[in-house]
Amino acid sequence: MLDIKLIRKDPEKVKDSLRRRKADVSPVDDILALDEKRRELIQKSDELKNQRNVESKKIGELKKKGEDAEDLAKKVREMGEEIKNLDEELKKVDVDIFNILAVIPNIPSEKVPDGDDDSANIEVRQEGEIPQFDFEPLPHWDVGENLGIIDFTRAVKIATSRFTMMKGAGSLMERALISFMLDVQTQENGYTEFFAPFLANGNTLFGTGQLPRFEEDLFKCEKAGLYMIPTAEVPLTYMHADEILDAEDLPINYTGFTACFRSEAGAAGRDTRGLTRVHQFSKVELVKLTHPDNSYDELENMVRDAESILKKLKIPYRVLVICLGDLGFTPVFKYDLEYWAPGQKRWVEVSSCSNCSDFQARRANIRFKSRKGGKTDFVHTLNGSGLAVGRTLAAILENYQNADGTVTVPEVLRPYMHGMEVIKKQ
Repeated sequence: MLDIKLIRKDPEKVKDSLRRRKADVSPVDDILALDEKRRELIQKSDELKNQRNVESKKIGELKKKGEDAEDLAKKVREMGEEIKNLDEELKKVDVDIFNILAVIPNIPSEKVPDGDDDSANIEVRQEGEIPQFDFEPLPHWDVGENLGIIDFTRAVKIATSRFTMMKGAGSLMERALISFMLDVQTQENGYTEFFAPFLANGNTLFGTGQLPRFEEDLFKCEKAGLYMIPTAEVPLTYMHADEILDAEDLPINYTGFTACFRSEAGAAGRDTRGLTRVHQFSKVELVKLTHPDNSYDELENMVRDAESILKKLKIPYRVLVICLGDLGFTPVFKYDLEYWAPGQKRWVEVSSCSNCSDFQARRANIRFKSRKGGKTDFVHTLNGSGLAVGRTLAAILENYQNADGTVTVPEVLRPYMHGMEVIKKQ
C-alpha cells in the first residue's frame, strides 16, 4: 500500500507511475478529493467540539446561579448529534480512502524497463551449457508419462484439470528436491526454515497484497473463512505483522516449503500441458525482511541463492530483468530465472525474485527501530522462489533425458534418492 502522505505531497509521481503501467490515474484524484473532504470534516467536528465545551461550561455556571439552562442544553445536545454525524461521515471517508489505496499498485523503480508484456523483459546473463542431443528431445510430460512417474489422467479423475500426481521415482524426486533445496538454503545460504500453515485468513492475504485485487486467483474454504495460500511468501512475510523489529536483526532470512494453490484464473489457455501451470504445486520460498537502505543488495543476494540450486543441478538457465507490463502489483523491481526446456524449445520460468519495498510492510504494519532509539520505519520485504519444485523436476526430465527414454538423476540429488542414478520405466 502506498503512503497517503506521498499522494498528498507528490500526486504527479503516483500518476506518472500509473501512466507507465497504462493504468487509470483517476484514483489519485479521488483520494485527493476524499482527503480534502476528510480534513474539512475533522476541522468542522473539532470546531463543534470546542464550541460544545464552551457551552457546556456555561450550562454549569447557569445552574450554579439557579437559572434556567434548558435552551442551552438543547443546543449542546444538537451539537452532539451533529458531531456524531460528522464522525460517522469521517469513518466512511476513511474507508473509501483505504479501499482506493488498497488497489493502487506499487511505484516501480526507475530501473524497471518499459514494456507491455514478457517479450520486453531483458536478459541479464545466461548460465550453464545447453545440452545437445543426438535424438529429438521430448517435453517433460511425455518423458514422465512414458516412464510411468507422472499420472495426469488419474489426477484429473480425483480432482479436475490442471492437477497432477507423481508416482514412484517421480514422487521420490519431488521429495528429494524439496529436501535438497531446503538444505542448501539453510545450511549454505543462511535462511531459517519454517513449516507454515497452508491456509491463511483474509488479513494475511491482504497484508501481502493478494487481496482484494487477486481474489479470483485464490481458492477459498468458505465455511472456515480461510484461503489456501498461493505461495509461502504469504505466511512467512505476514508472521511479523504489527511487530516492531530491531534494526540490528535485519536482514531476516526465512525459507519454507509449502504446497501452493492457484486458480490460474488469468491464465486461460496457457501451458495447459505438463507441470508448468497447475492448480497445486510444491515450492520452496525465500523471504527477506530488510533495512530500506539495503534492500536492493539483498535482492541480488536472493537471486544468487536461487541460482545456486540451478547451478548445483547443472541446469542451464538465464536471468531476466522484468519489464513494467510483466512486473505485477507489489514489486518495485523483479528478476526472473528461466530454465532451458529442450523438449519445448523455449525458456520456462522457475523463479521470480522481487523487491516489494515497504508496500507489503505498510499493509501488514511491519516496522523496525534501532535499539538506540529514534523513530520507527517500515521494513522492506523481498520474496523469491528457491525454487518451484514441479518446474525444477520438469527441467531435470527435459535436460537429463536419454535416447532410450530413461532420465539420469543429477549427482547432487542421488543421496536424496537412495543412490538412484537413472530413472527407468516403471
